[in-house]
Amino acid sequence: MKHYKLISRFIFIIFFSLLSSVVYAEENSSKFNVYSGMFDFSDTGKKSTLIGFQHQNEDLNRDTFLGNISPITGALVTADSAAYIYTGVQAQYKLGKINFTPSFAPGLYSKGDGKDLGHILEFKSELQISVDFVSNSQLGFSYNHLSNASLGTKNPGANSYMFNFFKTF
Repeated sequence: MKHYKLISRFIFIIFFSLLSSVVYAEENSSKFNVYSGMFDFSDTGKKSTLIGFQHQNEDLNRDTFLGNISPITGALVTADSAAYIYTGVQAQYKLGKINFTPSFAPGLYSKGDGKDLGHILEFKSELQISVDFVSNSQLGFSYNHLSNASLGTKNPGANSYMFNFFKTF
């Protein structure tokens, strides 16, 4: 039953994101990131598989003194029905076919049957490495840390790793 909830939430997230991008498809180019991995791999009692989805509107990219910066929006759910929805910013640095992408995104967290992170507001810091695969596609690996910055009564944090597939439309 847990997996049914997880899959149905993920399908809803993908459907909503694709629908919103189709509405603006004539004006915008969108980059989608579908990922899966291990939520809180460093806590053997609370680790759980995860799946997620992230959207980036490439028309909003800006070249700055910090590199190429763009907004991101996404969500993830775990097999324990924990969920995190976020929006933030990422920088992208290209080294030939290799891409290095750090990001920061505040978001809302629901523990479901998973780990209690101490607060509904959590901050995601992520490092991602990807390689250009085929036309408009990339494969990558990412590591992130969720923390509430001591806003809650406790702040255990969660460390996760993911394998990523990116596609630009």
